[in-house]
Amino acid sequence: MNSYRKELWFDVPTRRAFINITPQVEECLRDSRIKEGLVLVNAMHITASVFINDDEPGLHHDYEVFLEKLAPHEPVKQYRHNDTGEDNADAHIKRQLMGREVVVAVTKGKLDFGPWEQIFYGEFDGRRKKRVLVKIIGE
Repeated sequence: MNSYRKELWFDVPTRRAFINITPQVEECLRDSRIKEGLVLVNAMHITASVFINDDEPGLHHDYEVFLEKLAPHEPVKQYRHNDTGEDNADAHIKRQLMGREVVVAVTKGKLDFGPWEQIFYGEFDGRRKKRVLVKIIGE
């Protein structure tokens, strides 16, 4: 069994964004030389997410609208967490809804996706550097 680890760094200038990170994960897989195994992709910050879905702008817009309805940023005083001086309680909730990590099978050296599947980094409290862990195990 072999393993590979790499951190991907993001500095998103906006509060929220969805970034397709599939090409970076595929590059990690090539670098690992693992042909059969698993890839774990994990947001290492509690206000960011990693998820799998379609890379379609309308869907990303729908996520934004849906998440803002469930956990609106404003007014920031509606959240007890923000009593600490933070203004990102909504980002914590959005992360919980979208998920912390994904695991993808590796078959014949490729990500074993279904149709249209891509890996995304979801940022909900940007404007500073954050990282994503890519961990690959297999042979």
